[in-house]
Amino acid sequence: MDFQLDSELVQIQDTVRKFCEKEVTPHAEEWEKNEFFPRETIRKMGGLGFFASPFPEQYGGTELGFLANIIVAEELGRASLGLACCLNMQSGTCPMTLLLNGNEEQKEKFLPGIISGELLGCFAVTEPNAATDVAGIETKAIKDGDHYILNGSKMWITHSSVFDVGICFAKTDPTQRHKGLSAFIIEKGMEGMTGMAEKDKLGVRSSDTGQIVFEDVRVPKENLIGEEGQGFKIAESALTYGRANIAGRSLGIGQAAVDAALKYANEREQFGKKIGFFQMNKQIIADMVAEIDASRLLVYRAAWLQDQKRPSSNESTIAKFYASEAAVRAVIGAAKIHGAYTYSSEYPVARLYRDVMLMTAGEGTSNIQRLIIANNALGWK
Repeated sequence: MDFQLDSELVQIQDTVRKFCEKEVTPHAEEWEKNEFFPRETIRKMGGLGFFASPFPEQYGGTELGFLANIIVAEELGRASLGLACCLNMQSGTCPMTLLLNGNEEQKEKFLPGIISGELLGCFAVTEPNAATDVAGIETKAIKDGDHYILNGSKMWITHSSVFDVGICFAKTDPTQRHKGLSAFIIEKGMEGMTGMAEKDKLGVRSSDTGQIVFEDVRVPKENLIGEEGQGFKIAESALTYGRANIAGRSLGIGQAAVDAALKYANEREQFGKKIGFFQMNKQIIADMVAEIDASRLLVYRAAWLQDQKRPSSNESTIAKFYASEAAVRAVIGAAKIHGAYTYSSEYPVARLYRDVMLMTAGEGTSNIQRLIIANNALGWK
């Protein structure tokens, strides 16, 4: 068992880290304050291949694998969670749905643009009345000749007002739950479709996140992914990769909290000593370091299994659950180390504190992850 990253992965890590130091970290606070969506930065990321590692070369990928993708997620999450949210739409749930379930025409039409960053993706599952309960989706897609007519709304969708192509889940048979759900490709400019960004969010304010409303939107039958009634299975297959992706971002923001706490504990003096000298602060730091290190092993394991084409759903769930909760605890620990300065924009902890709770909600809440983990352990489907 080799825990050492190979030279190619180390190079990816170094490239993304240097990019973040130059292009992201100096602007992260300003982006969040002004709710600025850094479209050009995302395009640059695509040009550097940040989204390409899980995909075949024929669609513009590099075939470097899922561990490479997780390393990108970690470094972006460490610099700016608001920006890092785009990664799932450009290399996770949106394009992976197409890769795993789309036909060849759909893959060739959309995957290269998403992977290059020229097209912005979205993954429209969550609704005002259906979040964790995917089978309870109320958006309808009624067949009408060569089209489906979509009516309904989605909420908390990343890239809601800026996406070019997305995956939308809707009921083709409203009388059914799981078996009535289908998946569709939606495209920018479809008449009757309106995307609206949610403003003044608590955190991740530089991520374009909000609502998509469908009013008699005509979607060509060619945009159906797979067959009618396969939507729940399609969503599950994509969420396995989405959970690994959010686990990587959780790992990144958790590491950012550790970095901030260590830096401050080595600078701040009280009673004539660096505050890192005091035993209770050492306990906080030790817990943070150990939990983020444990998170890294779980997250990397899930990605490694995906690269080996081995079952990884349960391991991705465990990684997402543990890493997101550990990130919350790490940010709280950093806040305790910083004391009142947590409330100052002079230090990054305030931004980390606002951002981190999203990690325990995205791609399924922590309580849902607990249920999945327990059911798998008990042998229950």
